[in-house]
Amino acid sequence: MPLIANRLARIKPSPTIAVTTKAAELKAAGRDVIGLGAGEPDFDTPANIKKAGIAAIERGDTKYTAVDGTPALKKAICAKFERENGLKYQPNQVTVGTGGKQVIYNAMQATLNPGDEVIIPAPYWVSYPDMVQLAEGTPVFVPCPQNNGFKLRPEDLEAAITPKTRWIILNSPSNPTGAAYTRAELRALCDVLLKHPHVWILTDDMYEHLVYDDFEFTTPAQIEPKLYDRTLTMNGVSKAYAMTGWRIGYAAGPVELIKAIGAVQSHSTSNPSSISQAASVEALNGTQDFIPKHKAIFKERRDLVVDMLNKAKGIFCHKPEGAFYVYPSCAGAIGRKTPQGKTIQNDEDFATYLLESEGVAVVHGAAFGLSPYFRISYATSNEALKEACTRIQRACAALT
Repeated sequence: MPLIANRLARIKPSPTIAVTTKAAELKAAGRDVIGLGAGEPDFDTPANIKKAGIAAIERGDTKYTAVDGTPALKKAICAKFERENGLKYQPNQVTVGTGGKQVIYNAMQATLNPGDEVIIPAPYWVSYPDMVQLAEGTPVFVPCPQNNGFKLRPEDLEAAITPKTRWIILNSPSNPTGAAYTRAELRALCDVLLKHPHVWILTDDMYEHLVYDDFEFTTPAQIEPKLYDRTLTMNGVSKAYAMTGWRIGYAAGPVELIKAIGAVQSHSTSNPSSISQAASVEALNGTQDFIPKHKAIFKERRDLVVDMLNKAKGIFCHKPEGAFYVYPSCAGAIGRKTPQGKTIQNDEDFATYLLESEGVAVVHGAAFGLSPYFRISYATSNEALKEACTRIQRACAALT
């Protein structure tokens, strides 16, 4: 009798991690590979934040903390939400986890019963469906095509809601598309949700600070105060503060939900790293002057990649509002043949072709629930991006 639990049959390994691992293996074997799969900034963690972590070690802040976050970090998170989002929370409404992923996982474990449905707009971050399924919930996918800007329309949300709907997960700006909802677009979704008081909202705001072209970021509980009591607003320090390896995510919501999330965490990881929490206090409370600088660099990279990809035969690349991803269509490559005579049948074939022929590692769109597309992370140097896009242009030109 196999040892592995049946629930693991419901999930699959992270495709984004798989692509990054494969690229690293090929590099180690001597191949010239440009990896565009990893979703993390290439900037170093700012010096003031690193010094705060070092100071925490030196003063002996290396012990267990409260399970769901230190008082100092919860206070800093409350201040951030009020300062940047106009949302008032008390420390007992805040939870801190080992990355935003753990916060979402805990929320699903704490609230879902078998058969409960979670609406997930597609394309989606690869982990959302698997976290729902591990909690014995049912993901309900709502396609959000390119001609809608990869964003959920209110009528499609309305059609997806059933008496079994427990949550909707909204991610703006989005991984994998970079799409971000305007205030008016969020307002329209909030109007639908007001009519369905049994539906809770989990908003993943991890890319909040990475928006371009004067785009104004807003979040549902800020748009509609009547949704405050059934919204879990999640964020973290990973992307805006270049702290992916520090592993700190956080969320704020109703006290009862926050207690339940803490109960789950108390029997899994217990508290996040005390050192990382101390550094995160400085991230939230300290200078923010590097954020506009990083944004300007990301915007330049976005524009470079969009321009070069749109010059590749058979590719169309939508210009996103935020994050550091593009999600180009490779529809024009489907059905064409490689120089080796293989027919490109889907976006996974196309991604494999790019890796094998030109050493460019991207993630195929089916991994995010919408084909035929592929995701590129432009969180790498301009030189690497120019070379990668040149290779993609060459690979596309070679298809017949």
